[in-house]
Amino acid sequence: MKLEVSHSFEDETMESKVRWFKTLSIPERMEMLCFFTDMILDNNPGIAGKRDVKPLTERILELEKA
Repeated sequence: MKLEVSHSFEDETMESKVRWFKTLSIPERMEMLCFFTDMILDNNPGIAGKRDVKPLTERILELEKA
């Protein structure tokens, strides 16, 4: 992975994050998935055992800036 530090708000948009994610190889994407999963489980170990989660029944509308 290419490591860089940016202080630009433009690099924080969802579109720029998607562009960055698309530059990763499949193994790098899997490494990120494992990293985020481990981080979530470290901060909330009980989340994996949650059984009261209900499926979303509402519509989701995806908005795109024109």
